[in-house]
Amino acid sequence: MKKFKILAVTLARGGSKSIKKKNIYKINGKPLLYYTIKQALKSKLISRYIVSTDDKEIQKVAIKYGAECPFLRPKNLAGDKSSAVSADIHALKWAEKNEGVKYDFFIELMATNPLKTHKEIDSVLKKIIKTRADSVIGVVRLEDHHPLR
Repeated sequence: MKKFKILAVTLARGGSKSIKKKNIYKINGKPLLYYTIKQALKSKLISRYIVSTDDKEIQKVAIKYGAECPFLRPKNLAGDKSSAVSADIHALKWAEKNEGVKYDFFIELMATNPLKTHKEIDSVLKKIIKTRADSVIGVVRLEDHHPLR
């Protein structure tokens, strides 16, 4: 498989309506963000992985576990009404300007899905490279129909 330039980004803002700083809330003794960082860094296809945050504490946690977190996202891209797409575009433009390269592919890895593996990440990337689809999203079939789902 041809080597492509692939940027992966995790958006991890400090504000949250339900759980403040949920991205560094401890799950099984580790911050929620840790699980995504660990798998992203194991990917064989990701060229660069960045955590985009507006929060210095989250930035420190991301760096502690091996992620790049080279900037603090502007507050106007980190509010309750800010779109993930605008924050993704900001990270992509920042990385391309900083590195002076154009990325072939971009993937957003959500910290709120801590069970993904690097093999699943690479599988998705292979699928999008092979098909040249505009986007790919992971889904799981629910086997029950509980009213709260």
